[in-house]
Amino acid sequence: MEGREPAHIHVAHAGRYAKFWLEPVSVADVRGFRSHEMTEIREMVIENASFFLEKWHEYFGGKG
Repeated sequence: MEGREPAHIHVAHAGRYAKFWLEPVSVADVRGFRSHEMTEIREMVIENASFFLEKWHEYFGGKG
């Protein structure tokens, strides 16, 4: 299923979870992270979106 969805990443920590679409960066799902944590995580995803997209396309072979 992963390769059939648009490019995205999963973030998990201590039972908390978030999923971000990468084109454009937006929150797809979130469970347990607080607002200020999500702000920091989103900034990191935005800063690294090009890297994540490159790795996504390498792994799944082309556009998702």
